[in-house]
Amino acid sequence: MSAFPFLIDAVDGTARTGVIQTPRGDIRTPAFMPVGTVGTVKALTVDQVRAAGADILLGNTYHLMLRPSAERVARLGGLHRFMRWDRPILTDSGGFQVMSLAKIAKVKEDGVTFQSHIDGSRHALSPERSIQIQADLLGSDIVMQLDECVSWPAEPKRAHEAMLLSARWARRSKAAFGARETQALFGIQQGSTFEDQRRESAERLIEIGFDGYAIGGLAVGEGHQAMCDVLDYAPAMLPADRPRYLMGVGKPIDLVEGVARGVDMFDCVLPTRSGRHGQAWTWAGAVNMKNARFAEDDTPLDEAIDCPASRDYSKAYLHHLFKSEEILGQVLLSWHNIAFFQTLMAAMRAAIAEGRFEAFRRGFHAGLKGAGD
Repeated sequence: MSAFPFLIDAVDGTARTGVIQTPRGDIRTPAFMPVGTVGTVKALTVDQVRAAGADILLGNTYHLMLRPSAERVARLGGLHRFMRWDRPILTDSGGFQVMSLAKIAKVKEDGVTFQSHIDGSRHALSPERSIQIQADLLGSDIVMQLDECVSWPAEPKRAHEAMLLSARWARRSKAAFGARETQALFGIQQGSTFEDQRRESAERLIEIGFDGYAIGGLAVGEGHQAMCDVLDYAPAMLPADRPRYLMGVGKPIDLVEGVARGVDMFDCVLPTRSGRHGQAWTWAGAVNMKNARFAEDDTPLDEAIDCPASRDYSKAYLHHLFKSEEILGQVLLSWHNIAFFQTLMAAMRAAIAEGRFEAFRRGFHAGLKGAGD
């Protein structure tokens, strides 16, 4: 039995919609989790993020353990109190950032040792230490096992070694996590783009038993189509009665295609990163607000979205803010993008519930195609 009940309300093809019930509130699925890497969704207050429609945020173990330190966050009451977010938080294990950001990282059976990208200080992260940081110090609601993620392209042998190590770390993570009623633990499927490895990984994780299952090792350079090819089979290898989480994804088209293949949860830094650089996400794709064609465009980004940034400011004003290098432009576009992503998820939930997801999917693609004509 899962610590957090997952109630599936409707299924349309392979897409499904439901609710993950947690002590800090329900998570409506499919869900997009804004990324609050170091205890903040960049440029936004938690009130803005909540108003945009987010049920859950993601925090990052690697960054928080380095600054301000997980122990300090714990002394200050845990991550929820520290950042003033009273809804669920999922924390990643820190493994991906160790591999991608640390100056020097060495992976061994015990765990990974690395030098901080901030000051070069030395640290060690084991499956047990990752669980301690996430569950006991940060107080995360959904905790992720420590895993080893390899970049793409990966040789089959290298991918298999990382998958097996991740499976062994999964067992150690489960043992360290123990039995908890108010927190959940997710395992992570690995195996790069190799179907047989994905199946073996899933079988090993299911044998251990987790509250939810993530699909890791994608969005690491393989491209949209290769990712979709993996999603054609990977989600179905995981238990249907547990949430399926596609890590680090992605663009709106990735979310739509992931949902079409049975994925329930997503996260990505894209909405706020794009917003800080002048890019707004719309039903017609991404638009660059620095473009001169918006200089006298008095229309809002999307007056149908219930968000002040989307509804109440003109494209001309947003263009002016970015050309003038005013911080408000970054705030407004980040806010709009978070609201757009949440609006997209809500639209997919409604489409699935009403049995018209495939029509929604076709319409979404047609809107993107029309924008490019």
